[in-house]
Amino acid sequence: MFESAQQVFETVRHGFTRRTVLVVGDLILDRYLWGKVGRISPEAPVPIVHLQRETQAAGGAANVARNLARLGLTVDVIGVTGTDAGRDGLLGSLAEEGVGTDGVIACIKRGTTVKTRVVGNHQQMLRIDDENPEPIGEEEQANILSLVASRLPEAGAMVLSDYAKGVLSDVLCRRLIDLARAHRLPVLVDPKGRDFSRYAGATLITPNRSELALATGVSVGDTNALLGAAATMREELRLDYLVLTLSEAGMALVEADRTEIVPAVAREVFDVSGAGDTVIAVFAAALAGGLNHRDSAHLANLAAGVVVAKVGTAPITQAELLTAIREEDAIEQASKICDQERLAQWLARWRAKGERVVFTNGCFDLLHVGHVSYLEKARRLGNRLVVGLNSDRSVRALKGEGRPVIPEGDRARVLAALASVDAVILFDEDTPLELIRQVRPDVLAKGADYREDEVVGAREVRSWGGSVRLIDLVDQKSTTGIINTLRTNARRE
Repeated sequence: MFESAQQVFETVRHGFTRRTVLVVGDLILDRYLWGKVGRISPEAPVPIVHLQRETQAAGGAANVARNLARLGLTVDVIGVTGTDAGRDGLLGSLAEEGVGTDGVIACIKRGTTVKTRVVGNHQQMLRIDDENPEPIGEEEQANILSLVASRLPEAGAMVLSDYAKGVLSDVLCRRLIDLARAHRLPVLVDPKGRDFSRYAGATLITPNRSELALATGVSVGDTNALLGAAATMREELRLDYLVLTLSEAGMALVEADRTEIVPAVAREVFDVSGAGDTVIAVFAAALAGGLNHRDSAHLANLAAGVVVAKVGTAPITQAELLTAIREEDAIEQASKICDQERLAQWLARWRAKGERVVFTNGCFDLLHVGHVSYLEKARRLGNRLVVGLNSDRSVRALKGEGRPVIPEGDRARVLAALASVDAVILFDEDTPLELIRQVRPDVLAKGADYREDEVVGAREVRSWGGSVRLIDLVDQKSTTGIINTLRTNARRE
């Protein structure tokens, strides 16, 4: 669940404040041969693919840049290619996305890395890699450092996309991280290899299971051991946090004092190609746009769920990400219904950010326009609205037998669907006094059909510096009135 879904939505909608992100790393041209499979070859037990079309797209670090551009950010990509047709195809693909390519160095001594995938019936069947993974020369490394140094003052974040194709050497990684940190910029690394020490001092790294297992010697199938190794690595490399991607299980955000599992949204997986590029691109965009790291992780996880449902290396778009946020918000409405322990955690988080908490309570039986208007007005009195909801037993004690009309679970779920409500908590007592003492709201709201001296908890709220506000109600709108109208109509029939 996002800590601030509205802020996340608005940040994405406005292109992450159009910040500039530098992407440095291994540039790859992804070629696709698309076809249909109808039979097996008589020459060998392999499928015959009838070629129908060919496409190409920017991959590797270039795909990270492509994701960022599709989200509305300004992107400069820095790396090395050959002087061949692969370079032309790669630069052409990036130019179509509006990515700055002045930092792409042409090296006559090496070719452009090209990955060719054969896809039959929408399933990847074969990949052919044409590459030179030897480290780039000292001259190219010096040129990259110079290019990065000239662009850092205008940047909001830097991504190091390491595909082990020779660009990000140990020395270059360390110098790039030092440069960015000197400018107080977040540095995000998509790592490769057995030795992650060259990423020391980065803001975060985003290994998957296999990458972390290779670097630590832990079994790839032992999730608990991987999480332990991730926590140790975060500390040893002096990272702010580490993100371990867990495929269908989502991702783990490893911090100094906690590890949070961000579950994946269930989708049909067609192709995981480029999913890691999307994760680090969205994470970088979110941090550059001012989101906190937890909301950034959640957003990156949502984006990964979108791209794995596509075939081929495909970037996330701004429209797709906004849709995913809306869908997530609909799914998470029920999570607003909480117990005391969970509410205490939310309250601590909200107050740490200086947010004012409003509390109100009621039966909210047969929710109507008067209720909705009242809750919207209450929410405007602060930043967060907590609704204490009378249990069924409590409603009967107040209203008599035959009430509530709607059971407590259904009433809570409908309240949670309202945008004005941030948390719903049931209480079984005849009054919400004990709950009010636990919440300690900044504002206690009640309908203007009460006098302030009649409001339960008013004296307590004022004692800790809070205020009591009486809200005007919508005339002639009440649950009792609706029930009486239904009874009258039933007698007429």
